[in-house]
Amino acid sequence: MAARVFVALLATDAGALTASELSEELRVSPAAVSGAVRYLIHLDLVSREREPGTRRDLYRVENDAWQGALTRRDAALSKWAAGLQEGVALVGPDTAAGRRLAESAEFFDFLRREIESVMDRWAEHRKKLHATAPASAPGSSSAPEPSGSSGSQEPPSRGHADE
Repeated sequence: MAARVFVALLATDAGALTASELSEELRVSPAAVSGAVRYLIHLDLVSREREPGTRRDLYRVENDAWQGALTRRDAALSKWAAGLQEGVALVGPDTAAGRRLAESAEFFDFLRREIESVMDRWAEHRKKLHATAPASAPGSSSAPEPSGSSGSQEPPSRGHADE
């Protein structure tokens, strides 16, 4: 269900829909939409905002939703690696458990570096995409440029850094 909601939000020209609109468009219950948007918000793929002049929530997918979601994981990966390194110090680096913990910590450090590298390459690729896209193409001249060429910038916190 989350995938259907995500695609519906991506496919709307307005870039945002209410829960009622999602429910109607997808022909599913409001409860199904509620669970899906809660999950997508948790993943930082969708944001919730108040529809102007109403009490209804509006759900929006930003143009760089994937980039933002991956970039925000940097802090979580660093915390996991640090926690694993603390475990190595507790059990000792020469024990079987210490070696497993150390390798796991190295995996998270490796993953964080790779994500940062991929995001740098994506930013360059995206610039080329937007430079060659015709003005009438979806997401061309009206799409915002990436917020930075590196995933190392501290993104705004949404309360999920401890995942």
